[in-house]
Amino acid sequence: MSRLLTVFGATGQQGGSLINYVLSNSELSKIYRLRGITRDIFKPASVALKKRGVEVIQANQNEPSTLAAAVEGSYAVFAVTNYWEQASAAVEIAQGKAMADASVAVGVTLLIWSSLPSVTEMSKGAVTFVEHFDSKAAVETYIRGLPIIKAFFMAGWYMQNHIHFMRPKPRDDGSFVLAQTWGPAARVPMLDITDTGKFLAPILLDPAKYDGKAFTCATDFYTPLELVDGWTKVTGKKVLYEQSGPAEANKNLTAEMQHKLMKKLADSSYFGPTGTADLKWTLAQIKEAPTPWVEFLRANEPWFSDVKSSA
Repeated sequence: MSRLLTVFGATGQQGGSLINYVLSNSELSKIYRLRGITRDIFKPASVALKKRGVEVIQANQNEPSTLAAAVEGSYAVFAVTNYWEQASAAVEIAQGKAMADASVAVGVTLLIWSSLPSVTEMSKGAVTFVEHFDSKAAVETYIRGLPIIKAFFMAGWYMQNHIHFMRPKPRDDGSFVLAQTWGPAARVPMLDITDTGKFLAPILLDPAKYDGKAFTCATDFYTPLELVDGWTKVTGKKVLYEQSGPAEANKNLTAEMQHKLMKKLADSSYFGPTGTADLKWTLAQIKEAPTPWVEFLRANEPWFSDVKSSA
């Protein structure tokens, strides 16, 4: 008899990618049947999942009373939150704990939490404002104390961010520029989020082996210079990198915060001082190679054919 895998955020990037992978993977699809959790079972993405054979159930992470029924009968649960919906660490922590508590209460065997490292801890208190990292880390700490098999999916920087809001901008000389506050040598772990299932497959196939393990999920660490070199190679357009100042970066952060955050990235490369070793270990666990940056760029062409240069 197949096991039930319940996926929160079923129509989002992480949850949706996991569902797509399980449905298309011959080994996992024989072991697991799928349940997707969403707040709106009537929206097109939810209806599409149902047509593909996924059981779709309505539940709300902000309403803990809805969660036990949502995960009832599950062997495994993938739990993910979206900090940016309410931009509140307290809300995200409450949501994560509620999903974990519900999973324990109904006897779920395996809980996979979408986590991130604590920037406050990594920086020894020098950087305390990266709430969307710290809040996920706080939930991870809580889950580690629960009587359940647990594993942790820690996603790197989404390559898809560069499709939606971090595309290089045109210049009047026909070139393009990627402007970010990262230093040109900052090492950023890049992940094609459609690879989520590649990283979670080992955990789903052998939960006991990975009990308590955190998977550092990325293809590799890339510098901004490597990113723009990739665009130049794939598109034939000259793409340059420009380190912008704090004022242009994020209006929600002060100049001092930006400076500390960029220093943190340069010093510890997003996942902390052990990030390189942790990524090497993670990549050794998975069967399918994750998508390289240049391959991602090719798969998402065209990048600049519809862009007009600006004066």
